Amino acid sequence: MSDEQPPVEREVEETAAEQELAQEQPRTPTGGDYAPSVAKRLDLYQRAGGIVTPLLTTIIAFLIGGLVVLASGSNPLSTYRAIFDGTGLNWLFPWVTGADRTLAATNLQQTLLLMTPLILTGLAVAFAFRCGMFNIGGQGQYTVGTIMSVWVASAFVGMNGPVHILLALAIGTLSGAMWAGIAGFLKATVGAHEVISTIMLNWIAYWIGSWVFALGGPLQSHANGASVPVSHDIQPNTHLHVFWGDPILQGLHVGFFIALACLVVYWATLNRTTLGFSVRAVGFNPEAARYGGIRVARNYFTALAISGMFAGLAGAIDVLGWEFHIDVNDIQASSIGFTGIAVALLGRNTAVGVFFSSLLFAALVNGTSTRHLDPTIFRPDLAGNLTLIIQGLVVLFVGADVLVLWFWNQRKKIKLRRHALAAQAAVMR
Repeated sequence: MSDEQPPVEREVEETAAEQELAQEQPRTPTGGDYAPSVAKRLDLYQRAGGIVTPLLTTIIAFLIGGLVVLASGSNPLSTYRAIFDGTGLNWLFPWVTGADRTLAATNLQQTLLLMTPLILTGLAVAFAFRCGMFNIGGQGQYTVGTIMSVWVASAFVGMNGPVHILLALAIGTLSGAMWAGIAGFLKATVGAHEVISTIMLNWIAYWIGSWVFALGGPLQSHANGASVPVSHDIQPNTHLHVFWGDPILQGLHVGFFIALACLVVYWATLNRTTLGFSVRAVGFNPEAARYGGIRVARNYFTALAISGMFAGLAGAIDVLGWEFHIDVNDIQASSIGFTGIAVALLGRNTAVGVFFSSLLFAALVNGTSTRHLDPTIFRPDLAGNLTLIIQGLVVLFVGADVLVLWFWNQRKKIKLRRHALAAQAAVMR
């Protein structure tokens, strides 16, 4: 007797098996009643928070700043309008013509000049953040970059101009990398916390700069007398080319495009390279990255060295672009590396975010300067403090998403506790 089943019974069994398999397969979200998964909703919240949180942070900071302006007896709207005009951003409006447009162009050049180093110092903080580290040493790395670049650019008389510029930029960049690499090496080898080591390195760079250009220092220039604590002027052929504006009035130089290129390099490195994957993996979870075969210690050193490269390049660009020499007061009064921390925080450590946050902070500094703000509208000496207030509020409120997550977690805990109490009550019945 044959074991082969009749064709009709075999087709019925195959149809039943296909139906069981279809029931076991996950349903495709094609219906209108499809609810996205928790992972998709979380990803949506994170993407939305990456845009909404900085915007809300900035708006709240300006609202509170407006209350400060109102308390000082001035009109907040008129003050913010005057600050905006002082930034030169009104040059983007086509209805601004004539002398107003010329003035706006000059103001915008100054804003973009300030924006250039802020982009780079912001990237110096952001890159370390992506590896799970807090680089507070951007100021020291910037200072070392300025010292080395002004030394190289003022020496080597007779060297070809483009080669001299590239050498000065390269030495300044590598100096910043080496300075930050000290903190990275200490963290990778003995576990020294980068916050402590970078703060200490800031002070070391501060006092080195105060010594080398001081009276009798090894890099002091005697061109203006032995009583002036200033460096030698850089060679004329090392000045960065000014492509917009008057070079004598510090027009916008090509260093701005170098900073924009660094934004692209930052994004491509983190998102399109093996190094970027390793850095982000260590930043998410060092132990999991180590278990996956990633050398965590090496990534700590590499990430901080790359961060120092950005800050050192910022110092070199400022020297070759518009400062042309350094004195002791420049070293002691500079705080651009610390402003880079606020730039990275507000920009959420993204290339696009760093671009817009650096523009915001540069516009605030330039728009509230004494030469741009009309004293009949708001006192310029108080406007500088207003800028610091707004910057501080931005840093304070930039953690709003953390506060929201905390409230959300508390809500979930309360909900779970209610369910547990209800289940306990049901069992006791």
